[in-house]
Amino acid sequence: MKKPAAFLLTILAMLTGFVTFAQEAKTIKLDQTPGEFKTTELTLKPGKYVFDVTNKGVDHAVGFVITPKGETDQENHIQSSYLSKIIENGESAQSGEVTLEKGEYVYFCPLNPTPHYRLVVK
Repeated sequence: MKKPAAFLLTILAMLTGFVTFAQEAKTIKLDQTPGEFKTTELTLKPGKYVFDVTNKGVDHAVGFVITPKGETDQENHIQSSYLSKIIENGESAQSGEVTLEKGEYVYFCPLNPTPHYRLVVK
């Protein structure tokens, strides 16, 4: 009888360990104002992120995307970084869950001519 109980306790401890190590996505809040994002550079650790973007005063729809640095063509967009919807003035939306590995990226609004902002993962 002691062996099955010990085995079950071992399995339970292993499962608890897996749950403990599961990483939840961290939320990064960004504001887009006319012609720019207010946060002009991000340095993050490798991991999972959700980007929460608010349109603050832009009189037309805005969006958000992340790409590897130097690869800003649409085919290189990290599609999970797109917002759940295009946002109008005063609205907010979140990206999907984005897994970022070590490297350099840029983020920008793919709908409007904003600068490409540096995002470093180290």
